[in-house]
Amino acid sequence: MGHGGNVIMELTIDHHEVEEFFAKIESQPVGDEQRRKLADELTIELVRHSVAEEVHLYPAVREHVPGGDEIADKEIADHARVEQLLKDLEGLDATDPDFDHLVARLKLEVSEHVRDEEARLFPLLVAAWTPEGLDELGDKVRSAKNTAPTRPHPAGPSTPPGNKLLGPGLGLVDRARDLLTGRGKS
Repeated sequence: MGHGGNVIMELTIDHHEVEEFFAKIESQPVGDEQRRKLADELTIELVRHSVAEEVHLYPAVREHVPGGDEIADKEIADHARVEQLLKDLEGLDATDPDFDHLVARLKLEVSEHVRDEEARLFPLLVAAWTPEGLDELGDKVRSAKNTAPTRPHPAGPSTPPGNKLLGPGLGLVDRARDLLTGRGKS
């Protein structure tokens, strides 16, 4: 959710929380309904995190990091693959034969993306920007996660200005649907 600190701290904590969700899913018996509920919670976290990165982190990377356009484009492509997997997983029951396969593919994609961000992108951003700028970016990312969608929308825009305009509205609709259905509440 919102952890505090600069953007690197905020997103790194998110990454650890996502790893914990995968571990919780894997600890449940195959076909158990709890796996579906945990997958919904994982989806909520991943979508909110991705939207916040796309709205604030990647534009900052484009502006401040040498070669930032190429880096941001690669990260956004990673997000697109993850979002499609989340969409494919969204309607499946935990007993569906494809459920575990999609969770495994999702874990692989997310793990590779996280490793790349933490090993390459984050150090480049720290080297290219001021501590104050990183703190402000952390605040913006936290704020964006509060209004971001909670469901995958692979056809939606992933770059400004489209994502800044549509994201909060989609987020409001998604949170209303979640409230009505109880999705994301263990």
